[in-house]
Amino acid sequence: MAGRAAVPEVIWARAERTGRGPKPAYTRADIAAAAVRTADEGGLDAVSMRHVAAALGCGTMSLYNYVPRKEDLHELMVDAVSGEHETWEPSGDWRADILRVARDTRALMKRHPWLPRLMSPVYGFSPHALRYLEHCLACLDPLDMKYGMKMQLIAMLNGVVTTYTANELATAERTRSLPWSEEEENAVRIAYLGSQVASGAYPRMAAAFMEDPGPIDLETVFETALERVLDGFVPRK
Repeated sequence: MAGRAAVPEVIWARAERTGRGPKPAYTRADIAAAAVRTADEGGLDAVSMRHVAAALGCGTMSLYNYVPRKEDLHELMVDAVSGEHETWEPSGDWRADILRVARDTRALMKRHPWLPRLMSPVYGFSPHALRYLEHCLACLDPLDMKYGMKMQLIAMLNGVVTTYTANELATAERTRSLPWSEEEENAVRIAYLGSQVASGAYPRMAAAFMEDPGPIDLETVFETALERVLDGFVPRK
């Protein structure tokens, strides 16, 4: 394929500046910031080499001199927002600390709604992502477990956070496109569900609603999902 690199390349292993010639007009941080702004304003589909180049005020082909592939641009974006992760001195309570990390990650994804689409192990080893991973492992220092299992815990927790938050964002996006309020939509659907359950065709669901007829607290669902993941990694005595 024309233009394809002869060997795989990691953007972070590529020198940002060779030392020869004039100083580059833009840094990777400049490019990442422009791409993040574009995604925050128009969604991930708005991010193209042409649009990012326009945001920087340069030509599209000029941008390729800094970022060889769109995938590299995505990696710069993920790294840039990963720098927003908070770090702190772990308290010694591994559950409390790693739950704090999970909540911070959810908040980060809500600030950048395009981020769940780019959550991939492929982009997991950029400078800021590595700093985040090291912080997660530091939070888990009191947990008597091999590092391989700790990495599994972090991966599973991130999977729950990503999936849950992606669903939240998708629901919010759908709600914004409706010509009526979310409350009106939910009322109609709950009424329909109630009529179906009351028909007698779904006795187990009817029993479930009798046990807990109240509305679902989505915050509680999120916290419970996190706690159950952590429960699976508590060392057995």
